Amino acid sequence: MAKKPKKQQQSGGTPATVALTAAGVEFTVHAYDHDPAHPSYGEEAAEATGVSPDRVFKTLVAEVDGTLTVAVVPVAGSLDLKALAAAVGGKRAAMADPALAERTTGYVRGGISPLGQRKRLPTVLDDSARAHATICVSAGRRGLEVELSPTDLAKLTDAVLAPVGRT
Repeated sequence: MAKKPKKQQQSGGTPATVALTAAGVEFTVHAYDHDPAHPSYGEEAAEATGVSPDRVFKTLVAEVDGTLTVAVVPVAGSLDLKALAAAVGGKRAAMADPALAERTTGYVRGGISPLGQRKRLPTVLDDSARAHATICVSAGRRGLEVELSPTDLAKLTDAVLAPVGRT
């Protein structure tokens, strides 16, 4: 008799969904067909899942005073690098080299999740997330989002909540 597949395998089995399952956190997976021609991964996720862009958050990797740092901000806006640096007690921030971000997190650009990263990085979640019961972030690959409470996301990533996004 064949074994039943585990929940995380059905939902994609990414390191992010495995971490959520292991933590016992309530989450919903939203899968969609990724269009490589779409100009914005985050906007594509919002359109494809039917979730408002202020509730879909993108994961960006920046370098703050030489330390890779994750910023999680709404796809409807952009990252304020000065605010990110201040949120982690740094002086200067710049976007990280994409290849370095991919190697360090274990995910590909457009599919970087704040959860289940190869190397856990300091994380800052834009404080606008508090306004929502749930938000969506990448589940670890293009075409896969995970919806969870911002409180659970902050807890699982040890995130600082700060105003790092701008509209």
